[in-house]
Amino acid sequence: MTPRSCPALFLTAPASHQGKTTVTAALARHHRNLGRRVRVFKTGPDFLDPYILERASGHTVYGLDLWMNGEDDCRARLHQAAGDADLILVEGSMGLFDGTPSSADLATLLGIPLAAVIDAAGMAQTFAAVAHGLASFRPGLAFHGFIANHVASERHADMLAQQLPPHPPLLAALRRDEAARLPERHLGLVQAQEIADLDARLDRAAAQIAATALAESPPPVAFPAAKQTEWPQLLAGKRIAIARDAAFAFVYPANLEMLAQLGAELAFFSPLADAALPDCDAVYLPGGYPELHLETLSANSALKADLQEHIEAGKPLYAECGGMLYLLDRLSNRDGDSASMLGLLPGQAVLQDRLCGLGLQQMDFPGGALRGHTFHYTRLETALEPIARAARASGAGSGEALYRRGSLLASYFHAYFPSNPIAAARLFLK
Repeated sequence: MTPRSCPALFLTAPASHQGKTTVTAALARHHRNLGRRVRVFKTGPDFLDPYILERASGHTVYGLDLWMNGEDDCRARLHQAAGDADLILVEGSMGLFDGTPSSADLATLLGIPLAAVIDAAGMAQTFAAVAHGLASFRPGLAFHGFIANHVASERHADMLAQQLPPHPPLLAALRRDEAARLPERHLGLVQAQEIADLDARLDRAAAQIAATALAESPPPVAFPAAKQTEWPQLLAGKRIAIARDAAFAFVYPANLEMLAQLGAELAFFSPLADAALPDCDAVYLPGGYPELHLETLSANSALKADLQEHIEAGKPLYAECGGMLYLLDRLSNRDGDSASMLGLLPGQAVLQDRLCGLGLQQMDFPGGALRGHTFHYTRLETALEPIARAARASGAGSGEALYRRGSLLASYFHAYFPSNPIAAARLFLK
């Protein structure tokens, strides 16, 4: 396969909370409104930002991470996107040089030019110093320009640009606008499907970009082909029921596609709304926000009975993070509200004020190792002994526990199925 060329831009920042997602989404929506085909990718493990970016662009958003995905997977997804896109956008994670591997590592490997979003609130000429540091810290990075975010006025914009050299340029000075801001909660941005006026916010943010240099097409990038692998149909004839609603929405699109490529039929159900489990051979309970829906989940006794019957029949059930919390005896939120859950995994969990788990990890499942990550604010109390513990990508200390009870497997760990498709298939086989 030959390389494919497509204009591309990598949106980064000096830190988190600079407005990368809003700017990336606004840029995607601007070009989409002009009739262009936009494909957006998100760096690192993330479930919330991609849904916002999907609404902005109109297309599925995949994650790119050199450790979790691997280089071949990253290259293959970009090569495929370049085949039918007019523009490719990649949103970075945290700050440009944060993490191992970092956004800078990915941008360098892929040869995508960078545009840095810098929160300019409370800043004037120092903006140029921050921009200079980002552009010069690592030689060889291709910088397309800078974006001043949360600018107060035209005078403020002039002050920000005073000491900034013409190259790389200031692409845009975007005004502070609460009507375009994306709301947040304890795990990050509020889910796209919960923001009633999301499209209006995206269009408002896109309108700010229209008259700036940021709206101009970035330079084309050549994306070489990566090797493709045909996977055995280990899940042929198997039907997997997957929880999907406002309480259980944290699942990589690549995971679902991988299961289908392995031959599985996917059937979706809502623990919040459905009284019956679809006829299935296995169940997948992804992560999400069960702590926001305690009473509704607890009251769905019909589905609870179906899931108990599923386990009693010895059928596989795999649960991640929020899905695992749903299996417990009880779950409590930060306000002290508590409700009974499925009672399939002994123990309880309580939402904490501080982050309890974060980072890239690798878990040795009974069927093989999978790479992924963890990110949660709850603390689990259980007498059940784990059958394994994940290893951190950093090599420092042990990671999340893996629990097994009968035919169910559960952990705080979120697996990326394409990292080992054979191991992923075995999660759903007896």
